[in-house]
Amino acid sequence: MRSINKVILIGNVTRDPEVRTTGNGQLVATLTIATNRTWITRDNRKMQSAEYHDLVAWAHLAELCENHIRKGKLLYIEGYLKSRSWDTPEGTRKFKTEIVVDDLIMLDRNHSSDSEAVTSQIPSEIPMEELAGIGADSNFDL
Repeated sequence: MRSINKVILIGNVTRDPEVRTTGNGQLVATLTIATNRTWITRDNRKMQSAEYHDLVAWAHLAELCENHIRKGKLLYIEGYLKSRSWDTPEGTRKFKTEIVVDDLIMLDRNHSSDSEAVTSQIPSEIPMEELAGIGADSNFDL
């Protein structure tokens, strides 16, 4: 039986990316985006809620995040869910689920046909139509 682990989001960056280097020299960026949902209740009240999503980008994609992404930027994200666990110094087991980023496109707020693309294999300004099938190698353990 097949299974799918794919995440697609469009949201705003909530803080500048944090970039570090792992013990084996691999660059990794962490950032959070917010997605918003709006709906109308039965009594015609407009309701809104926000969800926050933790993202992880590796290698060249992490470097591009560090150089091009800032708080407030609108992003299109494709990736997959990855859960990890660790023990705190107090002996408590912690769990976290994050989105490992495969593709990331910086979207233009004025909805022009050209968007800035930030992926691991393409320059930073390419029309969205040319981005199909380009992704980052993100098969690294957190």
